[in-house]
Amino acid sequence: MDAKDILGLSKNSFPALEKKSRPHKESQRKPDGISREVYALTGGLSSLMPAIDASHLKKRPPSDEKITWQWLPFTSSARKDNLQLYHWVRVVNGAPPTGDYSFAKYNKSVGIVKYTEEEYEKHLNDPMWTKEETDQLFDFCERFDLRFVVIADRFPSSRTVEELKDRYYSVCRAILIARAPSSGDVAANPLVKEPYNVSQEIERKRALSMVLSQTRQQERRDEEVLIEAKRIAELRMPAKAVEESQLAVASNPGAEVTERTIPGETASSSMVVPSTLTDNAATLASLRTLRVYLRTYALEQMVQAASSSAGLRTIKRVEQTLHDLGVNLKPRVPTKAVCAEHLELRKEILILLNLQKQVQYKEAEGSSFRDGSYGESPETPKDRTFIPESMSIGGERVGKKDHKRKGPGAPSPSAHKRPRKMKASDI
Repeated sequence: MDAKDILGLSKNSFPALEKKSRPHKESQRKPDGISREVYALTGGLSSLMPAIDASHLKKRPPSDEKITWQWLPFTSSARKDNLQLYHWVRVVNGAPPTGDYSFAKYNKSVGIVKYTEEEYEKHLNDPMWTKEETDQLFDFCERFDLRFVVIADRFPSSRTVEELKDRYYSVCRAILIARAPSSGDVAANPLVKEPYNVSQEIERKRALSMVLSQTRQQERRDEEVLIEAKRIAELRMPAKAVEESQLAVASNPGAEVTERTIPGETASSSMVVPSTLTDNAATLASLRTLRVYLRTYALEQMVQAASSSAGLRTIKRVEQTLHDLGVNLKPRVPTKAVCAEHLELRKEILILLNLQKQVQYKEAEGSSFRDGSYGESPETPKDRTFIPESMSIGGERVGKKDHKRKGPGAPSPSAHKRPRKMKASDI
């Protein structure tokens, strides 16, 4: 007797313990061109650089080509001192490669404006700068490729980077204007169109250093201020939208009269303009909190706000209409004027689709009246009353025994007697 006999359990009451199955590891095939030892070191991970194809390693050069590597001298056209250096060169059939050094094409230099003594006396005199300092500035600009931080470090007098930039760009702008036949020829030049602004550059660097030197607490405080400003703007949006809608109605009083003359018009078309104004105001308020944003992003937000009241099918019809007109869904050149015209076109298409829906509704309603489908149904006679078949004339129920006593050909009492009218007490 054991514990199972005492407890009254059968011998095989406990099922056999199942062996835990190990998770199946996916076998990864070793890529070609990599040895087993190197692949084991990587742990089965793919290499960052693509492996060389094994067929390329086994490929042999043509039998008629004899390739050798030789230590040969070379010169570079990028250097003006004709310095001769050496490097390993691939030589095919004993003929070394000819031509310039392959990396000489990357030697690019900035074209620096040159001026004469006469031009300096006429156009470039500045009481804050001497001619020697200006000449030295242009020599450093040519030597260091307009790296003004390096130029300010090497410049003998104490000049800031902004002062060096201002002097260089002002001289270049004056030389361009003086050498041009007319001022209109150089009006599109960046140096003339957008001159260098010293005060703006100094303010930009000061603001940038202030932002970069902020602590975590100051950043959190700024975020809280932005969130609070956004909340206040959202609270003010409904009142502002109502004011804008009232101004729109006051500026166009004929619209209200037109709406009142069409009683069958639905409320969706009459509420297009106020809802659009509300959505646009909300979108503009949210964009102002971003401070800096792309115009394409602003256009997408305005399009979504304008289409928020419309359904998905209406939005697809608007896009199809734009496609039929040959207009891109997103402007290729999203300037301010182009984006405004694009939004205006979308609004007009949306209004057109709403008007088409109203016309279809009116036509369907008129055709239904012409067909008479909405005519009055014939009146049912009010003097008829419903009499159940199972009830006799006097209101008594005919039993099964009476039916059995009667012969098969005997008529029922209700067949030859005239029924009397029902009274209110009989019902």
